[in-house]
Amino acid sequence: MELLDQPVATAEFLAIDTETNGLAGDLCELTEVGGVLVGGGELHETFDSLVRIERPLSRGIQRFTGITQAMVEAAPPPGQVLPELAELLAGRVLVAHSARFDRRVLRRAFERVGLEWHEPPVICTVQLARRFAPLARRRALAPLAEGLGIEVREVHRALPDALTCARVFCALFPKLCAHAASVGEAVDLLRTRRRARKTEPAERIPPSERPDLSTLPDDPGVYIFRDERGRPLYVGKSVSLRSRARAHFCAPAGWTERAEIVDYRPTNSELGALVLENRLIKTWRPAGNRKLKRTDRHCYLRCRLDIPYPILEVAAEPAAGHAVNVGPLCSRPLAGELADQLTSLYRLRHCGRKLKLREHPSAYGQMGRCVSPCLGDLDPNAYRRQVDAALALFEGPGAGEALLREIDRRMREAAADERYERAAALLRRRERLASVLERLEGVLRATHAAPRLVLVPHPVKERFDAFWLVQGRLVDWGPLPGHSELVERTELALRRRPGRTVVPADEIDELRILSGWVAEQEPPELALEPPPGEAELRAFVASATRPRVALPPPT
Repeated sequence: MELLDQPVATAEFLAIDTETNGLAGDLCELTEVGGVLVGGGELHETFDSLVRIERPLSRGIQRFTGITQAMVEAAPPPGQVLPELAELLAGRVLVAHSARFDRRVLRRAFERVGLEWHEPPVICTVQLARRFAPLARRRALAPLAEGLGIEVREVHRALPDALTCARVFCALFPKLCAHAASVGEAVDLLRTRRRARKTEPAERIPPSERPDLSTLPDDPGVYIFRDERGRPLYVGKSVSLRSRARAHFCAPAGWTERAEIVDYRPTNSELGALVLENRLIKTWRPAGNRKLKRTDRHCYLRCRLDIPYPILEVAAEPAAGHAVNVGPLCSRPLAGELADQLTSLYRLRHCGRKLKLREHPSAYGQMGRCVSPCLGDLDPNAYRRQVDAALALFEGPGAGEALLREIDRRMREAAADERYERAAALLRRRERLASVLERLEGVLRATHAAPRLVLVPHPVKERFDAFWLVQGRLVDWGPLPGHSELVERTELALRRRPGRTVVPADEIDELRILSGWVAEQEPPELALEPPPGEAELRAFVASATRPRVALPPPT
């Protein structure tokens, strides 16, 4: 009997979860895989293994998963792990949460080691929950499990997530059996229905009619498709130019049939490719680049200082012009709560950017949580001093500690004045803020603060890009130079210090790209305030590049 014809009630399932190095496309590598055998609605044996990879793990993915570089270096190679997994999967239905991702990762991993991927039937627990647990609106694995009464003790590791996925599947298994008799019916029942497209997809351009892509290197950088007259049609970036450029002809767009020439500009790092792509798109405005896509989910706490009574707000983009931007922050709800706490603590206005005059104070003004500039009798300079006091917390590192110290000072003053209810309210505020700040600490500083030199490595090769960030803006960047040139360019970057807290509108995208990437990947960086000496620069470069490359000799 074929697997699809087997009754659901008697079939065997393998709940799988995979962890990767966080890269996309051909650079994505499996770092850990976990599996749980499920039969009859019950959990049976488990399988778990780390997997050795070729490329180094980023700091961000190590922090996210808890899988360190040392762990994957000591792990068995994929050729040893995957055959055992293939044996477990044979004759069983694959179950996974967001199964499309895990199936794609496993298929590519199997192809790399020369194993055949047999396309097992797949059941996705997200689709299962959408069908049989419609009231569970949060369908991420841990919230979904908790909504079904399943305790979750650990996340973002393969075996714990596979166990959680298996328990979610078992919780919904009786409903699946009631609606589908066979495995094939269950797969069809949960298959995502997509609306038919109104237009026919464009035909793939045969390889003989495509531009010559053979000269593209396997390096990060920017590729440019041009027409027969050399005009840019599309600008793209990738950590592997050779593999990414070919993908455009698998799903042709409106410009691909006019592409005759492709050239490229390599960089030593992914961040360099992101910056260069942004600048070229802004300069050339190619027809194929309608808008620069966002690839992050960060937000910013920002304050525009070009209005009489500024407010604190949370937005996806930094503010242009005369403004202070704090971040990037990884959680919009936490950023919003921090903005609300600061607004109340420093008695700033809670209303929108446009100030409407009132005859009587607002509810916040009546509670003493706003200085009520809406009454029209408040000196803008007095209000601005309150704003400056709030923003001064983010001028340097340790903003969270500074804010808690300020609350402690106010509690002591309230207690000394025998205003015990006020002191108790401040204590409750401190406890809540401490929790918020603990999750945001490390990125709570204004983007214009802390000039720094950042070194970003090539994904594979022994090369680095250097970035000089001053006042939050990129004043210089390029391949890591020799020591004497590094000293000269660092001194020049500090002399070219742009206007404080003033960011031109056309540099906002670049500011977001830089701050978001650095916050997520945490590359090696050296503070440039106070300016470092030659010995300090040499020691920083030696430490940041060890053991991948030796320090360039003095020139």
